[in-house]
Amino acid sequence: MDYIVRMIAKDAPIKAMAIQGREMVQRAREIHHTFPVATAALGRTLMAASMMGQQIKEKDGSVTIRINGGGPLGSILAVSDSDGNVRGYVQNGQIDVPLKGPAKLDVGWAVGTAGSLTVIKDLRMKEPYVGTIPLVSGEIAEDITAYFAESEQIPTACALGVLVEKDLSVAAAGGYLIQLLPGASDADIDKIEAG
Repeated sequence: MDYIVRMIAKDAPIKAMAIQGREMVQRAREIHHTFPVATAALGRTLMAASMMGQQIKEKDGSVTIRINGGGPLGSILAVSDSDGNVRGYVQNGQIDVPLKGPAKLDVGWAVGTAGSLTVIKDLRMKEPYVGTIPLVSGEIAEDITAYFAESEQIPTACALGVLVEKDLSVAAAGGYLIQLLPGASDADIDKIEAG
């Protein structure tokens, strides 16, 4: 079963959330008949959107992540409501690319870095908030980290991963967001980076 866990540190201005999303990513793979690198890229984007959707306080709000990196996968789109329910699409899901290393999918190359990541937050106001940044790596987690730093000025650590089996099924999928709240010190940042 998929789930999201949210946390706030007791003695530091830090909040975090983690997602276990294997079933969601497997279902997306089945719907779109994706090959491994597309499954990984779409899965990472879906999980990021789901966590970001749960951060919205407005009941009818939504978050849309659109990635256009210029790579062979084409564009990736994911939309989440405020409960973290998400749906998405990858333009060229049947792309097969060489591995980056032993059993290592080259998501960054398949997504590309010659484009942008756009986040649209519909907070049920007159106009939605739209933030766009150039892609950093195409690996998606690093791009989400850069989005939060550049567009929302929130120091963030993000990790997203999808493990695809030889039979194309999803063995595991998960990730996390760790964010500093106002008032965080350099010592708090050092603690997070030290792990």
